[in-house]
Amino acid sequence: MNDSVPSADLKARFESLCGRLRPDLYRFAFWLARDRAVAEDVVQDTLLRAWRSFGSLGDETLARPWLLTIARREFARRFERKRLETVDVDDLTALEDPALAGEDRAEVMELRAAIFALERDYREPLVLQVLMGYTTEEIATTMELTPGAVLTRLFRARQKLRAAVLGDGAAP
Repeated sequence: MNDSVPSADLKARFESLCGRLRPDLYRFAFWLARDRAVAEDVVQDTLLRAWRSFGSLGDETLARPWLLTIARREFARRFERKRLETVDVDDLTALEDPALAGEDRAEVMELRAAIFALERDYREPLVLQVLMGYTTEEIATTMELTPGAVLTRLFRARQKLRAAVLGDGAAP
């Protein structure tokens, strides 16, 4: 973009596009950060960076993976600058935060805790697929992996969840 004042059309396109995708962006940031305030900060930083480079987007149908990639990088940048306070997974599930899930059943709480306990490499593609409806190709693009690596991580994430929820003796 040039240094002149952005056109009203450009601003309207950006607001429309990002307005539709903001809930997905927030959910993704929350899953990464496990903290509402950090997730909001990541979303704001993501939208600022996206606005600055909106002219480079080209195909607006690719905005979702583009924004999620920016969010992942913004989240990573937070750790380059400072160390954030960690939160105990058990404390999170005990809060029954509505952003985590809408139901209060014991099975949901157990599954929630098991998902949070997954390593980030397994949790992230699983959340992108199950919560956000991404295809393997979209996950691969977002995470900068091959589709085969995504499928492997998804398979292992499900195995780990099955073992955590059903017990180690459960068949994969």
